[in-house]
Parts: sequence; structure tokens; C-alpha cells
Amino acid sequence: MNHTPRTRTVVSCTLLVIALGAGGTACGSGGNPLTAKPYDASDQISFNGPSGNGKKADPDKPLEVTAEDDDGRITDVTATDATGRYVTGELNADGTRWHSTSPLAANAHYTVRVSTEDEDGAPGRKTLAFDTSRPTAKKPLKVTFGPKSGTYGVGQPITAELNKPVKDKAQRAIIERGLRVDSVPAVDGAWHWVDDKELHYRPKDYWPAHATVTVHSNLDGVKISDRLWGAESKPLKIGIGDRVIALTDASSHSMTVYKNGEEINEIPVTTGKPGFETRNGVKVVLGKEYFVRMRGTTVGISEGSADSYDLPVYYATRVTWSGEYVHAAPWSVGSQGYENVSHGCTGMSTSNAEWFFDHINEGDVVKVVNSYGDTMETFGNGFGDWNMGWKKWRTGSALVAGTPDGPSPAQVARLRPESV
Repeated sequence: MNHTPRTRTVVSCTLLVIALGAGGTACGSGGNPLTAKPYDASDQISFNGPSGNGKKADPDKPLEVTAEDDDGRITDVTATDATGRYVTGELNADGTRWHSTSPLAANAHYTVRVSTEDEDGAPGRKTLAFDTSRPTAKKPLKVTFGPKSGTYGVGQPITAELNKPVKDKAQRAIIERGLRVDSVPAVDGAWHWVDDKELHYRPKDYWPAHATVTVHSNLDGVKISDRLWGAESKPLKIGIGDRVIALTDASSHSMTVYKNGEEINEIPVTTGKPGFETRNGVKVVLGKEYFVRMRGTTVGISEGSADSYDLPVYYATRVTWSGEYVHAAPWSVGSQGYENVSHGCTGMSTSNAEWFFDHINEGDVVKVVNSYGDTMETFGNGFGDWNMGWKKWRTGSALVAGTPDGPSPAQVARLRPESV
């Protein structure tokens, strides 16, 4: 409900009482316009709903109520459907126009109660009723899963891109129920809404090595809202490779690479120098490029300044979209293992970078500790999903937020004994 202060009413009465004296009764019954019986405000307002019998309003168009009388204004509007659900709306400052801000339901009956007041502050009322039509067209909700089919490291999240934005929590829950992620061996995982059109799915911990993950949508033909229905979406199947974790310690200037829990190499490195510190936290390998031309201008460094650079770089493993790599840096070999001199990347000798390039794959984990840099962003600059704790991650789900940690509702339903 929208409430507009009755400042104008109080001022009107006060001025009239002063002018007429104590015995004046100019503001309606008893001198108080709020005690007067409301007048019929039919001639004072108009609305954009259907006017003829049998006509129905288009649910895709907002509801609008307008004050037609220059000497009156709208003070309050409430609109509800037959089930009692309110339509949210906004009333402008001078009370001449109210419009709905939430969508109307299709094939529904609405009652609109409008309160007004005239120039003397006397209250008016008008009740309107109308029906909305059925949806003229069902909007399809399509889901595109990522990454592409293939084999990835244990840190690779599953992504779901929607072709339509979904803000309503109940509608999001319907979508989550229809998005199925299965792995062999099975793991406990959850979806997290990154924004209105993107979800990420990850397990509580990294994927098990050599797991198989299948993802598909059961939303085809499912009603999400009055005008949004699930459409067919292409399923996804990926494999998980070895558990490869590269741990970079910025304080000791070294990287230790683990494969399936065993150390397989220790490499002297250099990370970001003061002012260009390497991000802490977990990053997921986004891709590998044998050759990259790196320019300081791409990360905001002015050309010709002391920190400017334009270098050919080989064996470059990307970990952020903003340009952080693990790569060959033959120009800093003398500092590798001893000090941090890079502009944020992790540099190593050409031979070590080639080895790393050959042993690391998309979806593998690169974790940086003991840097003075900020923590890797959770979303938007690559996959920093693992930097969010599991408890907080689950709050981003419309389905499991607020529920005890454990098997998903779908898993619980499958495990629940059935009566015979």
C-alpha cells in the first residue's frame, strides 16, 4: 500500500478555522475532513484498464490510475488479485498519477481501491474491478550450460546462463529444481545465483579426481511464471582429470605443484611487486596460450612510464580475465626464488614455464598465499568461486538457503523410504 502524508489537509483546515473563528465548520462534518463520508470519486480519476463488458486487460502492460480533476489528488491506491496478492506501485509527489511496479498476473481478477481528496481535503473513494487476459505468448526460458564438453580440472565450476532475467525467489527455486547436476562418484553441491541470468554450481570441496559430471535441464514445458515457461536445453557432460593443485607462496617466492596429493615439482617464481601485488586465493585455470604479447597499457599502465612494458611472452597460463598469468619470464630469472618484481603475474624460467604449461590444464587450481594483494574476486574476473565459504555459498541458492547442510532436497527425496 502507498501512503501519502495528509499535510495538505491539515494546512487547509487550520487556515479556514483561523479565518472563520472557533465556530467555523468549513472542513466538513465537525471541522475534520477525515470524519466526512467519502464522496464518489468516479469523475475525479481514470485508469487504463478495460471499460467494456467482457474486455480484459493486457497483463504485460502496467496498471495506471490518474487524477483527472485539477482540484483533487490521489492519496492512496491498493490493487489486489482474487487470492489477496498485492500489486506494488508508486504514487508521484503531487498525487496525480499512480502506476504499478510489479507485473500483473495473467488470467486473474483484480480489485483496485482508490482514495482521493478534493481541494478542501474531503475524502473520496472509488473501487475498480477488471480481469486480465491469458498470456498472448509464452516466453521460453532457455539454459546454456558451461563449460563446453571435455575434460577439466577439479576446480571447474558448472555455469548456467539464462536467456531471460529471473529475480523472484520462488521462480528461482523452480529453476533450480529443474537443473540437475549428477556426478560419479556423487558429491554434495549447490547452485549459487551470480546475478539474474547466471548461476554457478560447485561441490562443497573440489570435484573428485576422474569423476564424470552430467548436467541437464528438466524445465522443458514447466511453468515458471504466468508468461515464462521452460524450454528445451542442451545437456552437458564433462570429465574431471587428475587433482592438480599449484600452490604459490609469495613470501617464499616458490610454487609447489601437487598431483593427486603428491608433490611433483617445486619451482622458484616471482610474483607482483609493491603496487602490483598478485591476488591471494584460489584461481581456476581459464586456458593456455603458447604466445601472448603483453602490454602495460592493457592493465592501466601509461605508455612511456617507468612501469610501462611491451613484451613477447611464452607458455602463458591464464588465471584471470583481467590479464593475470603464470608464464615464462626469462628477464627476471635472477629474482625468481628471491624477490617479487612482476606486475602481478607469476613469472618463472622458460623451461619451468614449459613444464608447467604441459602439466596444467583448464579447470586446475592455482592458489596464491602470503601475498599483500587483495583476494581473488569470487565472480566476474574468472572463477574465484572457491574463495567463498560453503556456508555463504549456500545462501546464494533459492532452494537450499537457510536449510541445514547436507544432501540436496532432490537427494533426500530419492533416499526417503516409500510406504508399501
